[in-house]
Amino acid sequence: MGLGGFGMGEMIFIFLIVLLLFGAKRLPEIGSSLGKGIREFKSSVREIEHELKVPDDSRQIHRTTPPPEPAASDDSEGGGEPRKLSDSVPTATDG
Repeated sequence: MGLGGFGMGEMIFIFLIVLLLFGAKRLPEIGSSLGKGIREFKSSVREIEHELKVPDDSRQIHRTTPPPEPAASDDSEGGGEPRKLSDSVPTATDG
């Protein structure tokens, strides 16, 4: 028994059927496209296996510290009203 349960007689029979269906001129083209497809499939499977074994650190989010809390408003100045830019910047008229 050879490949996957196919003997030499079965392989020759399958080759003759393919030869009759597609012709001798198209066989190399079919073989090369089939080979390219198998190579691409194997490389994508290897890539997926590699990603599963060694996860990429850039895709993971690490939190070492919690996010900063909002700053408390200082209600002692202005009686709870929002501060204006002119309140914090001294001008020439301010002493």
